[in-house]
Amino acid sequence: MQTAAEFEEIVRTQQQRVFRTLVRLTGSRDVEDLAQEVFLRLYRGLEHFRGDAQVSTYLYRIIMNVAQDEWKRRRREREAIASPVFDGEDDADAQWIENFPDAVPDAEASLAQKQLWEAVNDELLQLSEPERAVLVLYHQEECSYEQIAELLKLPVGTVRTHLHRGREKLGRLVRARMHRTNKETGSYAGRGSEL
Repeated sequence: MQTAAEFEEIVRTQQQRVFRTLVRLTGSRDVEDLAQEVFLRLYRGLEHFRGDAQVSTYLYRIIMNVAQDEWKRRRREREAIASPVFDGEDDADAQWIENFPDAVPDAEASLAQKQLWEAVNDELLQLSEPERAVLVLYHQEECSYEQIAELLKLPVGTVRTHLHRGREKLGRLVRARMHRTNKETGSYAGRGSEL
């Protein structure tokens, strides 16, 4: 059993990871309640934690369970009211832009980078839940195939398949979106140059 101080240390060191992963998995910036549920489940489960795996692996499993519960809730909600869950008007995406220490991008490069991250975040939500989960765990959380298989209770081969298919789909969706954005920007610039 963990002491209160040990649990507080886990929360302190893992909270950013929990929030980041929940945002990517659910597509929502409003994940405080979900994060609280993750840590509540962790607290309740620590007395049964046998130490067969790292606490971070146990925590990922809880994050996945909470995200899956949220997906199910949203699915039921969509079916009940038949309206989109996401309104797409969230400007908080800027926090996902990578900071490069040696280069300060100009305004055009910053805008392009922001548009790319918006496209990735938005189009990630178009993937199936297993594909999205595998991509987030592999690329964002840097989990191995074996860790992902354990967390999602899938065979390693299935994890590889979801990763491959998810990358292909996400790439197609992002390229199509960026093409549309560039086309719209180009046509707007063309009209402006005629004035």
